[in-house]
Amino acid sequence: MKRRDSGRYVTTSTVGERVQAYVPHALPPHPLPQLSVSAQQLFTEAVKALTELETMGQHLPGMEPFIYTYVRKEAVLSSMIEGTQSSLSDLLLYEQGDYTETSTDDVAEVSHYVSAMQLGMQRMAEGYPVSLRLIRELHAELLRQGRGATKMPGEFRQSQNWIGGTRPGNAAYVPPPPQELMQCMGELEMFINTEDSIHPLLKAAMVHVQFESIHPFLDGNGRVGRLLIQMMLCRSGLLSKPLLYLSLFFKQHRQEYYRLLGRIREDGDWEAWIEYFLEAVVVTARDAVANIVTLRRQMAEHAEWVTAQGRMRKSAAAVLAILQRCIVIRPLILAREAELAPATVYKILQKMEEHGLVLQNATSTRNRVYTYVPYHHMLEDSQAPKLK
Repeated sequence: MKRRDSGRYVTTSTVGERVQAYVPHALPPHPLPQLSVSAQQLFTEAVKALTELETMGQHLPGMEPFIYTYVRKEAVLSSMIEGTQSSLSDLLLYEQGDYTETSTDDVAEVSHYVSAMQLGMQRMAEGYPVSLRLIRELHAELLRQGRGATKMPGEFRQSQNWIGGTRPGNAAYVPPPPQELMQCMGELEMFINTEDSIHPLLKAAMVHVQFESIHPFLDGNGRVGRLLIQMMLCRSGLLSKPLLYLSLFFKQHRQEYYRLLGRIREDGDWEAWIEYFLEAVVVTARDAVANIVTLRRQMAEHAEWVTAQGRMRKSAAAVLAILQRCIVIRPLILAREAELAPATVYKILQKMEEHGLVLQNATSTRNRVYTYVPYHHMLEDSQAPKLK
């Protein structure tokens, strides 16, 4: 028995096949989701975790490198979900104009995600609403170059798409046909910007699902949908800086993610999705806070190490400052940025490596790359938040 009517199916024809396309009802769901006791507890924990993260981001100095790295890790993870093969190290080196062995298209695609995020945050700071205009603008930036450049960047689709399968007839999901799309997106825009009693965190959870169900673009829907979460949290005032990213959680628990989206379409089970989303917020926000605490402690210890370097103290301080800004860098580029002789930089890096400030990753002397240790675990995908 259906718990809630969340949409309707319409027959549409595409590439010579007649299929059933799903058209979601306008938000909010009717009746509104009723949170279980466990979900209410998660909601309280999520709001508390976001408040702690926002406080830390507002009042602790030296957050720029952390935000710099977090934005880029989100870009990498969100793009990985869509099939790119770029690593965070690849992206950081690419932004320095350095050579990368990874496909340039892959790295450029991730770089465009960073640009889209920065554009969105700029628009939020300028007081823009989360509107269809902004959504199209983000999409245009995301797909302005590379493989998505032929997929109508910045324009809603005018043809039928589908998810999974080799053709519409065996697809896992068929979104609304193009003639229904603008009404769906107009209703979504109205819901986003209507003042109501729904908490912004729950609203963001609902909007993400609705956007994914509409799938308004030919390409890049998943990445734009994940960007929307960040835009809504910042627009509502829950966060003022881009410090919360759920892509790692979604990536590690993607089967559950897709299963819960399907349950909303099948029987209107918004409650299960919201509980999953709230847990993602709790785990991810707490992980970010823990990273900040660890990062600041390590950076303070490293500042003390620099002070103890005697005659090399000034040069070591210059190298450390660039490492903290660039995170991953080659010695010759570091020497150029620090305006130091390469021999001096190599000597400092050797001492830093001995004392655990940097890690070296090299297949040869020519390809030697150094990573600043406090950010090393942030570069790895292995430390994934765990689903309860």
